[in-house]
Amino acid sequence: MESTDIKTASTRGLDTRVASALREGVVIPAHPLALNPERRLDERRQLALSRYYCAAGAGGLAVGVHTTQFAIRDPAIGLYEPALRLGLDAMRNHDRERGTRLIRVAGICGETRQALREARLARDIGYDLGLLSLGAMRDVDETELIEHCRMVSEVIPLFGFYLQPAVGGRLLSYAFWRRLLEIENVFAIKVACFNRYQTLDVVRALVDSGREDRVSLYTGNDDSIVVDLLSGYNLPGPQGETIVHFAGGLLGHWAVWTRRAVEMFERIRECRQGAGRDALALLDRAAEVTDANAAFFDTVNQYAGCIAGLHEVLRRQGLLAGRWCLDPQEDLSPGQLEEIDRVYRSYPHLNDDDFVARNLDRWLA
Repeated sequence: MESTDIKTASTRGLDTRVASALREGVVIPAHPLALNPERRLDERRQLALSRYYCAAGAGGLAVGVHTTQFAIRDPAIGLYEPALRLGLDAMRNHDRERGTRLIRVAGICGETRQALREARLARDIGYDLGLLSLGAMRDVDETELIEHCRMVSEVIPLFGFYLQPAVGGRLLSYAFWRRLLEIENVFAIKVACFNRYQTLDVVRALVDSGREDRVSLYTGNDDSIVVDLLSGYNLPGPQGETIVHFAGGLLGHWAVWTRRAVEMFERIRECRQGAGRDALALLDRAAEVTDANAAFFDTVNQYAGCIAGLHEVLRRQGLLAGRWCLDPQEDLSPGQLEEIDRVYRSYPHLNDDDFVARNLDRWLA
């Protein structure tokens, strides 16, 4: 009976509690993959990571995304479904204990046949939305791309995704986003193009679509997290002058120091609600967060060490046993370790090491 009520009160099967939380705005970490020295899944630490994010105040988790490593889909590795199930178990347990309803986002990628298969699996397991990567469709025109998105949206509600080309995405036009927003079952868009002009393309498309009350923007611009969340975009829309904001963020950067990210997000919301109070201090924080991200994501080497950089921070905190990636060749770049040391020294107020230390044994139990 409950599922019937939810479906009737929602759109195309999206739980009304999820839709409400998505609109209000939450912190959604992009979930890493915990491996042992043999580069096999460490289920105990994978669950500990999920428990950490839940306890830190995240409003949802994104699993099976770039930060989880796209190679989990390789048949020889076979970790896509196990990662989704472990993440969902942790979220469900947290919801039962706290009376909450976390947003469950599953990464979906590949050409249409693969994407549909992943969408069905994610839906059947219990995920709410599919974060649809278009990196595998780099050579098709945008009309075919829109049809691909429409087909996947008929299986699972969509979290659109503008992924920057440097890590496997493709450039997409204003016209693409405007057409995507005509698909009924799109509820959010993650903007991770790391580019102000392209970010504005998505914002303008949303306003022009007239769907700003239904579709939420989430920042994935790790180089501009605080500025994205602080900014209001005042644009003419079908109903006249319209102001839109990024509701929240779905970020690989928020896979580390998550407790501090949640606290910062709350300060930003209070600033927006308080007519800009504390805005200058938050802009100072914006530069610090971007500097830390440059070290973690290895921007100087075109993001080659971005996954290993996040793993290194989690290793220092004891959440991971090591920084192993599925690819034995994937590790920190030369000089990246020293950069992580530098931002630890420069911005001690950004880390949540004390929070992790107090709770680690419980999360690992």
